[in-house]
Amino acid sequence: MSAKPNDLALRERAVKVIPNGMFGHEATHLLPASFPQFFSKAKGAYIWDVDGNRYLDMMCAYGPNLLGYGDERVDAAATRQLALGDTMTGPGAVLVELSETLVSMVSHADWAMVCKNGTDATTMAMTVARAQTGKRRILVADGAYHGAAPWCTPMPGGIVPEERAFISKYAWNDISSLEAAVAEAGDDLAAIFASPFKHDAFQDQTLPDPAYARLARELCDATGAKLIVDDVRAGFRLVRDCSWELVGVRPDLSSWGKSFANGHPISALLGSDSCRVGAEAIYATGSFWFSAVPMAAAIETLRILRESDYLEHMVALGTKLREGLEPVAARHGFSLRQTGPVQMPQILFDEDPDFRIGFAWAEAMLERGVYVHPWHNMFLNAAMTEADIDLLLEAADGALAHVRKSVAALQPHPLLMLMLGAH
Repeated sequence: MSAKPNDLALRERAVKVIPNGMFGHEATHLLPASFPQFFSKAKGAYIWDVDGNRYLDMMCAYGPNLLGYGDERVDAAATRQLALGDTMTGPGAVLVELSETLVSMVSHADWAMVCKNGTDATTMAMTVARAQTGKRRILVADGAYHGAAPWCTPMPGGIVPEERAFISKYAWNDISSLEAAVAEAGDDLAAIFASPFKHDAFQDQTLPDPAYARLARELCDATGAKLIVDDVRAGFRLVRDCSWELVGVRPDLSSWGKSFANGHPISALLGSDSCRVGAEAIYATGSFWFSAVPMAAAIETLRILRESDYLEHMVALGTKLREGLEPVAARHGFSLRQTGPVQMPQILFDEDPDFRIGFAWAEAMLERGVYVHPWHNMFLNAAMTEADIDLLLEAADGALAHVRKSVAALQPHPLLMLMLGAH
């Protein structure tokens, strides 16, 4: 693929007026240098960079693109609301309709609070749990990502220990570790956070052991703590409900974002009546939280989720991808680790501890018009087709042939090695 002069020019301009040029957004500084950082448009399953190159996008904006970029039904609902009003002195009627819709779709939910980002929703969940219980200690799985606030960000810059004084770690999916963390918290345990599945970066993905999920629920019931499922990344991608319905466990609180308005900026905290007093006690607001346009987009997106086979379609495509990629990799002498739900695949290489093969593969795929990620879980969307998966598999065949020829000369990414060493 040709050089990307427009992207490079924007990077040079950005670094002068934006710290790091991209705020460290999505750790893009760790991606191969050939990866574009600026994009001009997106439609369906595809994105175009500012130099006009088109890619099948396996990141889906890191999750928000669920139905396809620019879905006409969702955008029409947003446009109708925009003609009426967006950010006003108070919310529109769509706030009540959206809240009713979310409560009707999520089994554990009796109420909803809207916000803008996943970090807003997880931080509100923590705050509500503390307000409801009058306790302080929060348990989170080691390595899990719950947002960019000081209490949970994975990066150390600007964080002081006092901001995490009441955050404790346990090993996700590990019954004995969770029991020990709860015992250590004693009578000061406010909440246990859990991801729908283990979707940490740089690692194989792991589905929840039902025994672990049930224990988390039982420990919260026994101690009076609140169980929180952080469904920001996986919400409505695994099931048309809270993701832990798949293991038969209902939380007290769940955090949502990314996909339920198909890319329009909104997130939410959903809760049961067991946390209503706490929710009514906290102060949480934002200048644009009651923006009506994203709410209208969310209402239409949720209608489509209820009435279409979007989920089954993505599972079928994800299965086709997983089953098709394995023999392609083997043909070129590579062994893959494909983990996680098929509609949210993590694709890593065996015998690649420093990700040099993964980086080379991602770059070679980019050259062939497919945007994959070397260490983060990826996403399918409902606009993808079997032809798109065929395109990806064909690209993978050529990309892996190219990587095989150059594998002996591959070098690890120095910044990535520095970061991994710090962990």
